[in-house]
Amino acid sequence: MYHTDDVCLDVERGGFVEFLTIILRSLFIYFFVLLVMRLMGKREIGKLSVFDLVVSIMIADFAVLSIEDTKLPLFLGLLPIITMMTVQIFLSWLSMKSSSIRHIVDGKPTILIKDGKIQEEEMKHHRYNLDDLMTQLREKNISNVAEVDFAILETSGKLSVFPKKNSQEDPSQKFFLPLPLVIDGRIQLDRLEQIGKDREWLQNQLERYGYPDTDSVFFVSLDRYGRLYIDPKQDEN
Repeated sequence: MYHTDDVCLDVERGGFVEFLTIILRSLFIYFFVLLVMRLMGKREIGKLSVFDLVVSIMIADFAVLSIEDTKLPLFLGLLPIITMMTVQIFLSWLSMKSSSIRHIVDGKPTILIKDGKIQEEEMKHHRYNLDDLMTQLREKNISNVAEVDFAILETSGKLSVFPKKNSQEDPSQKFFLPLPLVIDGRIQLDRLEQIGKDREWLQNQLERYGYPDTDSVFFVSLDRYGRLYIDPKQDEN
């Protein structure tokens, strides 16, 4: 004999079980994704690189699929998230070891305004229009491009602006953007050429401060007064 009441009861129970499963999956995946984001490193949302943003979006999509498809085994739902986390951590590690890979993954900061002049080729290269530029300048309370010494488009898309100093000040005190001469122990030859120096000059400067070579320093920059800032490498042992 066919009992409709039993069928309805089974349907209700099945619906309740699925409802409960979704809730439990949501809670578990929420804390799992939090753990994954912490393992990938702390970074503000507004400072994410394009690569970090893509990874974050993909992780969010995979998390939603894992919650919605209750028939999918939980481990299989988490596997793509674990894969993306592993890729992100691995590329971040490679980026710390190689500036070339870091430039490929994160890009390089770009000067859009130099000494009050817009660098048109750089803007075209990054598909950055004048409306975008003027909007970000206004957000910095700057209405005239001529008031800007340097404007740098960071890898996060944020515009860093360095206004010109008062024109009545000593012209010799013109703003000078600190130049990184050594990054991750690697000499930046293009920066040395920019200031008319060579590798030998840098080596002599480091020896003056007690550093035998660039392998013993992590970062070196030159300020407007010709002073070197030297950050030695930490002992990894």
